[in-house]
Amino acid sequence: PPPPPTPHPHISTNCVSPTKANRAEKPVTNLMKSLPANTRIWLSALVLIAGAAWIWVSRATPGDTTAGKIPLPRQGFLAPDFSLQTADGQDIRLSDLRGRPVLVNLWTSWCPPCRQEMPAMQQAYADFHDQGFEILAVNATNQDNLPDAQQFAADLSLTFPILLDTQGEVSQLYQLRSLPTSFFIDREGVIREVVIGGPMSEALLRIRIQEMLEE
Repeated sequence: PPPPPTPHPHISTNCVSPTKANRAEKPVTNLMKSLPANTRIWLSALVLIAGAAWIWVSRATPGDTTAGKIPLPRQGFLAPDFSLQTADGQDIRLSDLRGRPVLVNLWTSWCPPCRQEMPAMQQAYADFHDQGFEILAVNATNQDNLPDAQQFAADLSLTFPILLDTQGEVSQLYQLRSLPTSFFIDREGVIREVVIGGPMSEALLRIRIQEMLEE
């Protein structure tokens, strides 16, 4: 006769045989049969009630486990909250801007694409800030230095908030892998688009900002 087939290496062969499984079930079955009919009915009802209660307690309401409710630096997910200071000591928290579209841009002064896209960001800020649009320009200060970041902002006449990530907390929270990286965040705090690298074009900026403002 042909040899038995060799088990797949990723499939466990430690399954309980049907005979052993049946033997394990018999004591429980015999115990239930030995109980009075009324007791069996009550036990069955209690099991059903306990099961329903567990489902109710552990239930997830619509949207609780959807992308928009989980903080993660990915498109469609809730933007992770953070609080940073500006160079003059002002504390700014992302969640305090809920209800406004926000562009979170991570950058450094030594990054050429960062410098190239900043004028378009400044123009968009000037055009749309009065409509509620905000920009949080997060300087990865742990990879940069404060004097250079301040000079960068002064050279480009930037008027939106420059936040200092001195410890790299936001860079880590937003899983920064490339500079610049931009997150378009809608009024509900959900990331609508992630742009890795740059420079971003002014056309892209205006289209995304207008889409979020119109919602």
